[in-house]
Amino acid sequence: MSSIVHRPIHLALRPALTWIDTWQGPDNGLIRCWEIGRERAVKHPDIARRCLAGELPVLGWKGGVERTLKKREKFGSLKYLAQWQGLRGEDLQIDTSAELTLSCSRTGMVVTFTPDQSKYYNPQVEIED
Repeated sequence: MSSIVHRPIHLALRPALTWIDTWQGPDNGLIRCWEIGRERAVKHPDIARRCLAGELPVLGWKGGVERTLKKREKFGSLKYLAQWQGLRGEDLQIDTSAELTLSCSRTGMVVTFTPDQSKYYNPQVEIED
């Protein structure tokens, strides 16, 4: 089974799917996150412009950055990356077996998007000094 989730930007959004088909299907919700990003780009072109400029704004998944933190590196969700690609108007292209590191053009924070949820899930509040 391929670890690449790909969907071209020219394809129409999918019709409503069941929760199970959307979030527990072979792509684990990445396509839906990307579609949400495409929808948000139309409703919020300012956010889409920020993403196109290389910013990593706060979205619904871990990975966005509001400001520069002491620790300038963090981990983020592949679901964030999928939504970000949709906001940018790009094809969905994610390797679910690999990490991808991006730097926010506004804050300089470095975010590594990872399939390993234990790297970005922290039950304690993140300290942002």
